[in-house]
Amino acid sequence: MDTLPLLLALLAGAGLAGGLIVELILQRAVRSGAISPPRMHMQIVIDAPLQRVWEVASDVQRQPEWMHEMKRVEMLTPGPVRVGSRGRATVRIFGISTTDDVVITRLEPPHAFGIRHEGRFTGEGLLEFGAEGDQRTVIRWMEYLRPPLFPMLGGLIQRPILRRIFQADLRTLKEILERP
Repeated sequence: MDTLPLLLALLAGAGLAGGLIVELILQRAVRSGAISPPRMHMQIVIDAPLQRVWEVASDVQRQPEWMHEMKRVEMLTPGPVRVGSRGRATVRIFGISTTDDVVITRLEPPHAFGIRHEGRFTGEGLLEFGAEGDQRTVIRWMEYLRPPLFPMLGGLIQRPILRRIFQADLRTLKEILERP
């Protein structure tokens, strides 16, 4: 009798059970405040006035220019963009494509742009803009994405990778806005 399939099934079951236990421990730790949820925080300073940075960064149709993982975006709610507007993006990371349905949750020109992710990965994102004098703008970006399986464990695993990707997006936005 070939025991390899049985052994593989047992190992897969043990891995799944272990992942579930870790997930439950992490959820309890977050609920109790012992650890914080796996949010990502990025920041950049751009040598351009606040209004110009806002106009480019908050223009949903232009976001694929600087968010390289966003391949396509469309607004599902007729314009203008406002709190409650819905959009859909095709996102590809590591060669894996998914649809990201979003709702605009905060729109305070030129200071804040927030969304709620309602696709396979749920969560929220917030871009906050602040002037540093007349010609410099700081962007603070918080993103919290919960994978469909093991959201806490998956969030902790994906956080350093996605944080680097999103920080690179901000550098691309900076390059676009600082071009002569």
